[in-house]
Amino acid sequence: MVGSLVLLWICFSLFFLLRTQRPRNFPPGPRLFPLFGNLLQLSLANPLKDFERQYGKVFSFFIGSKPAVVLTGVESIKEALVNKAGDFSGRPHDLLISHVTENKGIIMANYGPSWKDHRRFALMTLRNFGLGKQSMEQRILGEVSHITTCLEKSVGQSMSPQTLFHKAGSNIICSILFGVRYDYEDSFLVSLIAIFTDNAKIVNGPWAMIYDTFPMLRCLPLPFRRAFRNTDILKKMANNMISEHKKTRTPGEPRDFIDCYLDELEKVADDGSFHESQLVMYIVDLHFAGTETTSNTLLTAFLYLSTHPDVQERCQQEIDEVLQDNNCPSFEDRHNMPYVQAVIHESQRVGDITPLGGFHSTVTDTELMGYNIPKGTLVIPNLSSALKQENQWKFPHEFNPSNFLDDQGQFVKPEAFMPFSVELADVELSRIGRCYEDI
Repeated sequence: MVGSLVLLWICFSLFFLLRTQRPRNFPPGPRLFPLFGNLLQLSLANPLKDFERQYGKVFSFFIGSKPAVVLTGVESIKEALVNKAGDFSGRPHDLLISHVTENKGIIMANYGPSWKDHRRFALMTLRNFGLGKQSMEQRILGEVSHITTCLEKSVGQSMSPQTLFHKAGSNIICSILFGVRYDYEDSFLVSLIAIFTDNAKIVNGPWAMIYDTFPMLRCLPLPFRRAFRNTDILKKMANNMISEHKKTRTPGEPRDFIDCYLDELEKVADDGSFHESQLVMYIVDLHFAGTETTSNTLLTAFLYLSTHPDVQERCQQEIDEVLQDNNCPSFEDRHNMPYVQAVIHESQRVGDITPLGGFHSTVTDTELMGYNIPKGTLVIPNLSSALKQENQWKFPHEFNPSNFLDDQGQFVKPEAFMPFSVELADVELSRIGRCYEDI
């Protein structure tokens, strides 16, 4: 019996290894293990850094039997996502996050006509509702007043700034998507934040890696199933919001993002890529992405300002000098606040809240840095490597606003600054990024 099992294991191992051999001229990487691929090596303290030292700026590893290519440093990331953006424009189809989002919405949606239509619609609609305009500043300043009130009430007491910043970021997005703002103790808002936080932990944690590596385990009642249940709750909330809008909307007079989408649905009928199931995931996508990135950036800034009182004092001095008798800043004031801008960007750099960015997939056979990358290969941009690249920053491994200041004390943005992804350098997408950055 034991001998039969050993023989079976040997046969299986040989089958796996033959089936998962690296293609010709594929980026190098660590030795594979049957069934696990390189999952066991990923449990090490800093595997990507170790792999980079051994195999170079572009290397590969296997998630089970699926190959993945990791891009390290500014050069390789920009070569793929800027110079050859079309070849690397796909999204993976067989990961937990893609299954949870059903490849709908906009973040993990398949690249193609539907994605382009929805991206164009999102940019146009979000601009109409205030991105880069005074109306957005008023939304943000209004929410800031609620934050300061909460902070003042908590003087002498303990409180969670993470929860506070999640609620503030979510509320601004709610005002755009739904046309409403919620009290910080409102059950709807509290439930949203709890689900967003839980799903972020799941999709970025070990259970997501297990889901991605072992397809045969996906039907089991393991913790990754909670991500699907959470998303079903979010979809139900979104559906309820859409139903309420249908009852109260006036066609052609949109109050918010949902109304705009419903107007678009009436225009295209069944002839386009717009439909309610897309709207549901669209809402979930925009709300989740904006809330997580905004709140975690604010939390990082809060932490470093607390531990660097000299930086905090210099920021306050610059703000006082520029604003003088004005109580509220405007977006245009940033041009006169180089140090404050440097602190904001440095908080994003050291915060490193999306270390591997959004995963990509090649849509055609292509080449990168001398290697052949077949169609359908999972591509992982290691944004952390760019944010800490030693030849790109004055102080790559410490919090120091001087990383974004030139010799004259003016604000500069190095090309290695890519806290979300290099795509945000795109003029239109950067407007969304600035909105979330300024909340």
